Amino acid sequence: MEKSRLKAADLEHRKKINFNIGKYNSSLPKGKAQFDDLHLARERAKNTKWRAIETLDRMLERFELAFTARGGKVIWAETAEEALQEILRICKEKNCKTLVKSKSMVTEEIKLNHFLEENQIESVETDLGEYIQQLDGETPYHIVTPAMHKSKEDVAKLFAEKLGTNPNMTPEELTLEARRRLREKYTEAEVGVTGANFIISDIGAVAVTENEGNGRLSCAWPKTHIVITGIEKVIPSMQDLGLFWPLLATFGTGQQVTVYNTIVAGPRQPGETDGPEEMYVILLDNGRTNILANPKTRESLYCIRCGACLNACPVYKNIGGHTYGTTYSGPIGSVITPHLKDLDEWKHLSHASSLCGNCTEVCAVKINLHELLLENRHEAVEEGYAGWSEKMAWKGWRLGVTHRKWMNMGSPRLKNWVVNSLLKGWNEHRGSIHFPAKSFNQQWREKNNRS
Repeated sequence: MEKSRLKAADLEHRKKINFNIGKYNSSLPKGKAQFDDLHLARERAKNTKWRAIETLDRMLERFELAFTARGGKVIWAETAEEALQEILRICKEKNCKTLVKSKSMVTEEIKLNHFLEENQIESVETDLGEYIQQLDGETPYHIVTPAMHKSKEDVAKLFAEKLGTNPNMTPEELTLEARRRLREKYTEAEVGVTGANFIISDIGAVAVTENEGNGRLSCAWPKTHIVITGIEKVIPSMQDLGLFWPLLATFGTGQQVTVYNTIVAGPRQPGETDGPEEMYVILLDNGRTNILANPKTRESLYCIRCGACLNACPVYKNIGGHTYGTTYSGPIGSVITPHLKDLDEWKHLSHASSLCGNCTEVCAVKINLHELLLENRHEAVEEGYAGWSEKMAWKGWRLGVTHRKWMNMGSPRLKNWVVNSLLKGWNEHRGSIHFPAKSFNQQWREKNNRS
């Protein structure tokens, strides 16, 4: 709450993210123009994800069968700790001292960089935005654009402090500097780690979408490639990419298609000159089956992590990504985090919403996000996580609004004093309330000559 209050009043922060979201909003119509019927495309994508999630066990087993047939190895990890221990085991087997990784929210979820650092393994972010955040010791600010809250001046100052570069470097010069340093790491690294935008069930492969080429370098240069992905990323067929790739590009960055779209189907095959000698795919649960088991919240597993709901959310645009205190911020983060972690501890995220429905309106796969936020609130109450004072307050409110005479009791002056002075918490972050001299009920009766 305190972080949110401070960020909401930070006009410089708001200026930066509104500038960057404004650029996204200006490019979005160009991406949407490629669809003859955008409504139909989103509906078909939702139905495809529905089919995949409803048959998730079979989809993943089919993926494993096809992937292992080409020499790949699949590891099923129920928790973040299991995934981390498997990665450490692989790294130790390969005598790994340096690891390169492309952008992956799942690795942020399991705190991979911190874990590897504790085990004396250098983990280098190769996505430019993630690289900036790693230099600054920060987590990603946004699902798609990790350093959205930083201006070019901020980045130049950071590079000067951490890398000893000229503080007046242009964005192009900063990019070239990062590229020069990262190219050395690709050749040094024994292990490369990527996420997966999609798990392709029928051919046993993963699809990686990016704009910088760092994902391809991370999985092609090192001798060992590890993919870490949530089990919900599965799609039934490679043909589905013809729908999902343009949707992800449009709603993620406003592009018609991202610059690099790669299908990786296993380690280097006989006769091939490129690719890793070994490839692992770690299928991570980490609370996802909790969502799967709930028929009402299961829909949130359709998410393709395009970040459109963050860009549209008035709350996110005011308080930013870090104030959520969790890996996945914005509306989708508020929906899934209480189920991935602990509902009692994280139920407050579902209340940090205006319920305007803008997130649902812009979702690439038509997830009813604002309804799921309400469902989280409902479940928290049903499971008894509401505090005693909150229960009493709502009980009093219910009694009041169901008895007109009780609502009319007391003068407007008394009501103003109770709300604005006695109930301190109400106006701490709100303007004062001033009740009218006559209630609507009184005015209606007078107008209609009712006693």
